[in-house]
Amino acid sequence: MAINPAQFDAVVDALRRVLPCERPADAVLSAYFRDMRKLGAQDRHLIAETIFAVLRRRAFLTALTAPSATPRRLVIASLIKVRGLNVRELDGILTEAEKKWVVELKAAHPELDLAGRAELPEWVVDALRAGGQDDDAIVALGHSMQNSAPLDLRANTLKMRREDVLAALRAAGLELAPTPFSPVGLRVKGKPPINRHPLFLEGAVEVQDEGSQLLGLLVGARRGEMVVDFCAGAGGKTLAIGATMRSTGRLYAFDVSAHRLDALKPRMARSGLSNIHPAAIAHERDERIKRLAGKIDRVLVDAPCSGLGTLRRNPDLKWRQSAKAVQELVVKQAAILDSAARLLKPGGRLVYATCSILPQENEAIAEAFTAAHPDFLPLDAGEVLGQLKVEQAASLCSGGETGTAYLRMWPHRHQTDGFFAAVWTRKG
Repeated sequence: MAINPAQFDAVVDALRRVLPCERPADAVLSAYFRDMRKLGAQDRHLIAETIFAVLRRRAFLTALTAPSATPRRLVIASLIKVRGLNVRELDGILTEAEKKWVVELKAAHPELDLAGRAELPEWVVDALRAGGQDDDAIVALGHSMQNSAPLDLRANTLKMRREDVLAALRAAGLELAPTPFSPVGLRVKGKPPINRHPLFLEGAVEVQDEGSQLLGLLVGARRGEMVVDFCAGAGGKTLAIGATMRSTGRLYAFDVSAHRLDALKPRMARSGLSNIHPAAIAHERDERIKRLAGKIDRVLVDAPCSGLGTLRRNPDLKWRQSAKAVQELVVKQAAILDSAARLLKPGGRLVYATCSILPQENEAIAEAFTAAHPDFLPLDAGEVLGQLKVEQAASLCSGGETGTAYLRMWPHRHQTDGFFAAVWTRKG
């Protein structure tokens, strides 16, 4: 993709706003595009793609451009070393001094430590090492995060079987295939505007990463049950759970953000589900939760977390998160899980999940909960998924200290976002 001087200047200007990494990059870019209304759709796409390319390879590009890693130099280095453009393709953009620098840049191969090679902050690398990941695995994980995520869809089986969705989308000219693990998932080649397709508008498909689909399946919700999605957000997993319940029973979608829950309402309308009851709560000990204690069949706790499993989509997150913020999150995660567990009736199922790759947000929370709650029996996530017709279920799971397997999805191994899940049943 060529870039002209006006587009280049816009990229540099936008990157200057994004780089403090104080706010999500997509939010900063949205504000920038609102300010620059003259930019066309192609311009916006090029600007966003170039900036996300810089964010994905920021450590490498910073080393290349040291000691002066200005937004302009970072963009030039990205175009030359990542995109593979040559000097002629940047004619009218580079100064004479920059042209000489680019010649040197092409031959440059900076020495990088493990964190730099993996394009991950050092504190993340330390946490992964502490969790048993070797250096090769950390580099492979980091490299996988430098690619953009594929477009995964979930067939809403309340309206249409996966095979029928697959056939209809192929007939419409889309290239796609069933996902390798989820029995209701589809992976689309490229990034077609699926939100304008009739099947999306009719609620027959939802955009949802395959790993996220597996979290919804782990809940194992059945017809007529009472189920709680404790941290529902915009409700992607809520909708998936509602479909497995065949729109029967009662499915509570709790979240502390009424704004996030508002995004669920149009999705509910498309989905055809009538059993979902969204409710904003003040905190994990809200009165609504106390009233339901001991009455619920299934609870999903998709806990607020660092989000470091989603770096393919949000590469700026690794520069916005910190070890201190994770320490604060861990306290919150334990409190939320403890409170949510009180909802379950004897024989009920509890699922704790994150989109994090850090062991302190995952295995450590699960092991501590098991130790503190002898009335909760850990279940093998691989066995649970196998019963739910998930392909290669055992290969997606690994053991904890208790010997019980947790769901562990990795971008470099499974081509999903990074996910973790632990499963328990409350003893009768």
